[in-house]
This record gives sequence, structure tokens and C-alpha cells, in this order.
Amino acid sequence: MAPTPEPTTSVSRLRAVAIVPARLASTRLARKMLLAETGVPLCVHTARNVALARSIERVVLAVDADEVFEAAARFGVEAVRTRVDHKSGTDRVFEALSKLSGEFDVVVNVQGDEPELAPADLERLTAAFAEPEVEIATLCGPLADTRELASPSVVKVVRDGRGDALYFSRSPIPSAAHPRANAEPVLATARRHVGVYAFRPRALARFCALGEGRLEALENLEQLRWLEAGARMRVLEASVVPLGIDTREDYDAFVLRARGERSGAGRPGAVGS
Repeated sequence: MAPTPEPTTSVSRLRAVAIVPARLASTRLARKMLLAETGVPLCVHTARNVALARSIERVVLAVDADEVFEAAARFGVEAVRTRVDHKSGTDRVFEALSKLSGEFDVVVNVQGDEPELAPADLERLTAAFAEPEVEIATLCGPLADTRELASPSVVKVVRDGRGDALYFSRSPIPSAAHPRANAEPVLATARRHVGVYAFRPRALARFCALGEGRLEALENLEQLRWLEAGARMRVLEASVVPLGIDTREDYDAFVLRARGERSGAGRPGAVGS
């Protein structure tokens, strides 16, 4: 069964804030939040891109280092300082939210190394909360090929008929090891998770209070704690699967795109159907 259509209800009454966790001590690419070969630090690129989403009224960097805080100030981006020892970006977002004035209906967590999310997809993400039963929402998109399906570095998700997550995994899901004769090709069903989340504030508080789950520990995927607790997570189809920046090669390619030397922000073949 295909997931139900995404909400089209007006969300003008929903107040949304985007909080961008920007931790300086990254492992695979040192100090990547401050890389600025385009003339602008990476985390500022991300904040500016998120601000293009019309449904998001405020964008805030959640930083753990004075250098990042000062870089944000130089480029006119709001930032708040958070503790250095958070285990996840979600915990950092929760602390940052507690330091903001005002009340919000939706909190969007966009990682600081995701400067190429489609603003329209962020708008669709916040629109999901027009449905009262939605507590957390995230995005997905098609996989490019079977190599991505098999890769442990690519997180996959399967959904129910409402569009809610059944499971996230680094393993190939759904499995096509023993398909029936009438089964559709696996890549028509398989979806790649796009790691941006939106929360109702009370759901964010509950998520952070749950603690690590057994499945989360096995897969090293924190979103599984929510499913293991018996809660639902809406998963919307993204129009573009963005290219996150994890390695030097990823950043170099982003610099070329930002300079207009190579067109296209998304992964080839990643436009949602």
C-alpha cells in the first residue's frame, strides 16, 4: 500500500524554529563547521539555506565553541552556546531550545553539514504538523542503486500505509532475498533516510528523556529509540536527496557547486517521485 498523500493544510498558525547543531570537534573532517573556502563557513551556508524555507520563522545555530559562535556573529546568524559533552545533535537542539525566548509549535533539527536541503522540503516537513497526531517527522528519498541499498553507511527506512516509519536500518530493507513473482523491484520500494527531523517541543523533550534503546545501540541510529518506545514517526518523501558533507571530498565537491562550477545540489538520480 502506498503512503497517504502529504498534508496540504495551511500551516500559517504553526510557529517553527530551526536549530542547527554545529559541533566543532568533528572526526572525519576536522573543524568542518568553520571550513570557508567559499568565503562563508559551512554552518552559515546551512543556516542561510534553511532560512529560505518560508514556514520557518527563526534559524539558530547551536554551537559548542567560541570560534563558531563568533563566526556566526560575523555573518549575522543567531547562535546560542551549548555544552561540549552532548552525545547527539538532538540533545544539543533540546538544550538550545531551552535558551530561546518565545514559544514554538515545531522545532526543526538540521545538521550543520547539510547546506543543500531543499527549502521546499523543509516547508513540507513543518506542514506535516497540521495533523495533530504527528509528533516527529523526517524525510526520505529513493536510492540511486543497489550498492546504496547494501551500504551500511546509507540508512534505509521502510514505512507503513500512513507514511509512518516501520523501521530504520543500515541493512538492506526491504529484503528482496525471496520475493514473490508479483513483487515490484526493490528499488521502487526502498527508501534512503534523509537525516533532518522536526519535533513538537514536548516530543523533543520525551525523545531526549528516553535514553538509549537496544535497537539504537545495535544499529547506531538514535531514531530507533522512538520506534522502540512504541511511538510513531512520519516519514515524508523529499523532492531532493541532498549531499551531506562528511569527508574532504564531499566538501571539495560542495565548494565547486557553491561556486557554480558544477550544477546540481542533490545526488544524481535522487529526485523524489
